[in-house]
Amino acid sequence: MIPMLEPILNEFRQEAATTRRVLERVPEDKLTWKPHPKSMSLGQLAIHLAGIPGGISRLAQLDEFDNSAATFTPPQPENVQQIRAKFEEGTRAAEEFISGLSAEKAAAQWRMVRNGKEIMNMPRLAIIRTMMLNHMYHHRGQLTVYLRLLEVPVPVIYGRSADENPFG
Repeated sequence: MIPMLEPILNEFRQEAATTRRVLERVPEDKLTWKPHPKSMSLGQLAIHLAGIPGGISRLAQLDEFDNSAATFTPPQPENVQQIRAKFEEGTRAAEEFISGLSAEKAAAQWRMVRNGKEIMNMPRLAIIRTMMLNHMYHHRGQLTVYLRLLEVPVPVIYGRSADENPFG
């Protein structure tokens, strides 16, 4: 592996472990619950979060992605095993992708277009940072709010939560 990718891969591994802890708290009997009519259901949010590493690593392998045919509405999972399996599969795929990148491929420009019109253009490494890692953190934070609203104990993420304290 090229040295510039080691910090990203190490961060991904650490954050994947944290995300796994959050996903393990998703209650099977609440997968269709929504905090608001405009919100995704708990199951949709969890499967979306679970799919980010694998989905983004597949997209980042391309040089250009036309999102006009993409669907951005996550499916409703049938059970928590489906969510966990998607996460484990995607985590493995993302680790393989990041580990296998060359310096040239990591620095190469990646484009997202919609019907030929450019939406974004940035180095592939920036796509990994923004669309994979930051996107994962964003939805993981949303999921912890859902868990709190459902009275599910929120795990430690970057220090204590109201339910767990790794320091005491």
